[in-house]
Amino acid sequence: MKFVILGAGALGSVIAAYLARSGEDVTLIARGARAKHLTQNGVTITGLEDFTVPVPIVEDPKTLSGADVLILAVKTYDTAAAIAAVRHVEVGATFSVQNGIKKNQQLADAFGADAVLGAISFISAAIEANGAANLTVQNHTLIGEPSGGTSRRAEDIVSRLVKAKLVASVSDNILGEEWTKYSAWSGAATLALVPHQAAWKFFTDPGTARIMARVMREAASLADHLDVQLQPGGPINMVKVFEGTEDEAVALVQETGKGLGRNAPQFRPSMMQDVQSGKRIEVEETFGHAVALAKEFGLSVPTLETCYMMLSAVNRLPHTPE
Repeated sequence: MKFVILGAGALGSVIAAYLARSGEDVTLIARGARAKHLTQNGVTITGLEDFTVPVPIVEDPKTLSGADVLILAVKTYDTAAAIAAVRHVEVGATFSVQNGIKKNQQLADAFGADAVLGAISFISAAIEANGAANLTVQNHTLIGEPSGGTSRRAEDIVSRLVKAKLVASVSDNILGEEWTKYSAWSGAATLALVPHQAAWKFFTDPGTARIMARVMREAASLADHLDVQLQPGGPINMVKVFEGTEDEAVALVQETGKGLGRNAPQFRPSMMQDVQSGKRIEVEETFGHAVALAKEFGLSVPTLETCYMMLSAVNRLPHTPE
């Protein structure tokens, strides 16, 4: 099975390195200085494991003709350009491990709905100054058919991920899983507004925990409108967050924060990492898309919309590393 991974950031690098180490046929699409570094040095993983493995690097996607599996792992704001560069590639199956819930439609528009699998990943990593991908959390990656149920192709891909020592399984309700992750992620992503604070402190503070809870509940209301069933798994039980009272949701967020303080005090959501690094953050395709859906559905999402406007302002301000 030939894997092509589009995006050589932290998550794309981790997946590529693990698959390559297990003997899979992997090509990693990278560009500029990152491509040069990986070509010369291989892909290095640090943190939970320490190893370096050579991975074929492609800078010009025009040289590619086909892939059994195309994995989209670029930042959401680079999606349109990234997909356009590989639109000519004959793809057997494709899925995205990006944040947000817009990704599947973008892939379907390029490669056809039949080629698209749903997916989420709870891998947390960051690119270090030396180019290594520092892996701090290696939790589940879920893959499934958007229509529901399981399939041989999803099972085959997952079996190869598992063989590569990545934690993965097939989901028979991947749309529910994607919306569940997005609803929880949207609350945590508001931490990008206070990048100088430890994430767990933001979770546990009663004021900011209420903001997070409201954003999560408003995002979940979009899934409810679409009759997508949220799932109880993940770092926070979004079913309880959405179906309970606001105060109960706040308590769940605070309890999650206490767990982070005990077990992962250095945890930083990807958007917080990007702000601290002076990088652009993922706003339009995540928060902006949700706000647009809410307007289309006639739903009120005032907290999510407020955070969207504030996070958009972060992108308009000069980007300088802290």
